[in-house]
Amino acid sequence: MRGNTYKYIWKRLLDIVGSVSLIILLAPLLLLAAILVRIKLGSPIFFTQDRLGLNGQSFTIWKFRSMTNCVDADGKFLADEYRLTKFGKLLRDCSIDELPQLWNVVIGDMSLIGPRPFIAEYGSRYTAEQMRRHEVRPGISGWAQVMGRNSISWNQKFILDVWYVDNLSLMTDLGILFRTIPIVLGRADVSAENHVSMPEWANSEVPIDENASE
Repeated sequence: MRGNTYKYIWKRLLDIVGSVSLIILLAPLLLLAAILVRIKLGSPIFFTQDRLGLNGQSFTIWKFRSMTNCVDADGKFLADEYRLTKFGKLLRDCSIDELPQLWNVVIGDMSLIGPRPFIAEYGSRYTAEQMRRHEVRPGISGWAQVMGRNSISWNQKFILDVWYVDNLSLMTDLGILFRTIPIVLGRADVSAENHVSMPEWANSEVPIDENASE
């Protein structure tokens, strides 16, 4: 631990102080968003999903729901582009749907800054090098997010995530934080080309749930 006090001590303390402060500051927005989701999309208000976190351990991520539960004649969810409403797209474009993850930060599942957590079903697809992204807590924002978010390829994301792990410091986190603000305000790189978010990561033949992509 010597030589990296920030990584093992101060980063977690700053996460707790920062996330609690943001929850208090953004409480009116969180309440308004919850009410509007309930009115426009119904229940449940929150979307939850298993993601991989620190040391590859699974945790439940929290987001505001942004898609309907519309199904086809066989009872299967329709494709994302048919379930994502204008209201849901607004939540995503402004990153409001991500705000419940502040609670994930409070309880220690996530950090304010770190590699974005991917769905747990991807766990068997990682190479040893890609798996290194889980040497730190996943974040609400991260190096890959400020370097292209969903407009860059999966491989680019993994390279950037591992770079972050190797260069984690207070200055790195502050740099990402300050870059995140204009990206969120400008609604930049929310979706990959021809997708409502990101295409499936096809690094193996392991099937995943196509309907859990909020």
